[in-house]
Amino acid sequence: MKHPTQRGLTLIELSVALSIVAVTATTAVGGFGELIQKRRTEGLAAELASDLQFVRTEAVMRNQGVRISFGSDATGARCYVIHTGPAEACDCLGGTPTSPAACAAGAAEIKTVRLPSGSRAQVQANVASMLYDPRGTVSPTATLQVRGADGRQLNQVVNLLGRVRTCAVGGAWAGYRAC
Repeated sequence: MKHPTQRGLTLIELSVALSIVAVTATTAVGGFGELIQKRRTEGLAAELASDLQFVRTEAVMRNQGVRISFGSDATGARCYVIHTGPAEACDCLGGTPTSPAACAAGAAEIKTVRLPSGSRAQVQANVASMLYDPRGTVSPTATLQVRGADGRQLNQVVNLLGRVRTCAVGGAWAGYRAC
């Protein structure tokens, strides 16, 4: 009399397979979180570079000086506002996260970007404000740092002609030149 062959997995085989899946998933999730942080930092750096070109275009199109001014507060919140008027004319930290910047008479807000203190990426400037004139040149030149929560940093370097160059601090960022 023949015994039928049994098919399936033993408990040991199943445990080994589940262990392999668990280790692989844990490794993938850690790498995925790092990838998300990298993309957040790159996204903010790209938005800032785009806004810098936007300021330059607005100055030429309006045939008047247009500024980008940077702000921060004691909690670590940071912001920048694109506006007309003097450097101190607009405050981008006041109000609610969705309200426009507070500008003094004679100045007009064009765009405001706010980054709360808990943001996964922040912008820090080595100048308080930059003025783009109607010819598209900028004064002063600046280096703007976009730093992720993981400490990695991309810099936006703005030259006298208003052109923006992106570089990676430390040089260990694929697709970007080292600063």
